[in-house]
Amino acid sequence: MTEPEAATTPAPDRIVTVPNALSVLRLALIPVFVWLLLVEKADGWAFAVLMFSGFSDWADGKIARLLDQSSRIGALLDPAADRLYIVIIPIAFGIREFLPWWLIGVIIARDVLLFASAPLLRSRGVLALPVLYIGKAGTFALMSAFPWLLAGQLDSIVGTIAYPIGWAFMIWGVGLYLWSFVLYWYQTILVVRLMPPRGRAGASAGSSV
Repeated sequence: MTEPEAATTPAPDRIVTVPNALSVLRLALIPVFVWLLLVEKADGWAFAVLMFSGFSDWADGKIARLLDQSSRIGALLDPAADRLYIVIIPIAFGIREFLPWWLIGVIIARDVLLFASAPLLRSRGVLALPVLYIGKAGTFALMSAFPWLLAGQLDSIVGTIAYPIGWAFMIWGVGLYLWSFVLYWYQTILVVRLMPPRGRAGASAGSSV
């Protein structure tokens, strides 16, 4: 489940690239994070994993542009990793009682309902909607909130400072996340209303030849 992707020129079919390696590493670190947080209760190491994942998420895009290593598989791996982190981390935080379950439900329901718009778009021949900056900002805020909230569990001055910062990012991120959901669905409704179904359009074109 990911933000709608903008239609761009097809990227090279490269697999072995530095950005792809970073994305694969981020995916591989998800079970490591869950094990550290829920089994070992090693919050410090779990925090380190989140910080590295956030840095690698920023770095892979920069490296892809700098070294011209964009690829189709990279365009799939990077947002897939983001979505998995945004689903799995809140659930893990809920189990540890760092976040209320109703808020976790809101975050996950947004992605599920956004994913449900894909069949409607495809029925009109639209593979994806243009990316909205507000959606990217919401994802960034949520990904920033997680390490701050985890650091906020420390019984020290660091935890005292980090906790409200984490909640500030979380509240801002959820607000942007939900507003982008409304905008994406508004765009989806416009596409459905203004564009004929793909099969019908094809039939009309065929009869006019």
